[in-house]
Amino acid sequence: MSDDLETLREQTVQALAAATDQREWDAVRVGTLGKSGKLTALLKQLGRMTPDERRTRGAALNRLRDELSRMVEARGQELEAAALNARLAAERVDVTLPCAPEADGALHPITRTIEEMAAIFGAMGFQIAEGPDIESDWHNFSALNTPAHHPARTDQDTFYLPPEAEGQPERVLRTQTSGVQIRTMLGHEPPIRIIAPGRTYRADHDATHSPMFHQCEGLVIEKGITLGHLKGCLSDFLRAFFQMPELPVRFRASYFPFTEPSMEIDIGWSRKTGQIGAGDDWLEVLGAGMVHPRVLANCGLDAREWQGFAFGMGIERLTMLRHGIPDLRSFYESDVRWLRHYGTSPLSPALLHEGL
Repeated sequence: MSDDLETLREQTVQALAAATDQREWDAVRVGTLGKSGKLTALLKQLGRMTPDERRTRGAALNRLRDELSRMVEARGQELEAAALNARLAAERVDVTLPCAPEADGALHPITRTIEEMAAIFGAMGFQIAEGPDIESDWHNFSALNTPAHHPARTDQDTFYLPPEAEGQPERVLRTQTSGVQIRTMLGHEPPIRIIAPGRTYRADHDATHSPMFHQCEGLVIEKGITLGHLKGCLSDFLRAFFQMPELPVRFRASYFPFTEPSMEIDIGWSRKTGQIGAGDDWLEVLGAGMVHPRVLANCGLDAREWQGFAFGMGIERLTMLRHGIPDLRSFYESDVRWLRHYGTSPLSPALLHEGL
């Protein structure tokens, strides 16, 4: 190997050894083997030589090029491996260290109340049924024996939606989950025993009312069902929900278009202290009654063969009574402090009365 080629080889070896990162290595590679590199410049000189000189000189240059290429590639792999090891060392994590503490999430009190209702009624043999939030006027009112002049059917109380197509009936945001009862009776043969918790909508908004709120309605359709079954079912539910086996429960005559007879259910409480189960006062908590024969007929059931009872309650109302929450609007204000105070752990089981 001639002196100039040996010099180029030594310079390249020293430059590669001095390179400490990929950027410096790439500069050596380009400066030696690139289009404008030193070895490339020597190869371009072959054209000015005689054939014998070109043959000898060309063979030496090719050998040097192969040798330098191997050295450059080997050094590049060394630097790449060193860079990777340095990065792994810098990003090393000790997995044995404890995790950084994070705030635990909590179930919204509405969610927990629905869970507890499902647990209590589930122990009585009820199943959960669901239906659409947008109902037809027939499912929401007419099938439930609600007359056309009833105040609930006015624009002041109900959110109406335009029909899906011309000639189609009006649609409403359901004012109650009773439409789920109608759909269940139309789609399933008795016996039926369901609860229907879900969102409902009415045009009202103040400290005790919201345009969107939650209801839980129930329906039992079987042979031989009497008012005694209704009273026993709801008395057991209220005593289990409020965890008071001796909670006073009163059934008071009322009126609903879809039940006959109809009644309001009151629980004992103290008007002075707000304490449930104490005092001589009564507080209305839900409505119920025996399913009206016309409602059964609208769903294709013979009232001479099948009887049943239905009930409905506001989930927010029961939650407010259970936890002493004074304002309904706080349920939807997304105040994290409020949610932390009234929320419950998702791992805690729904409370269930021992007698159920």
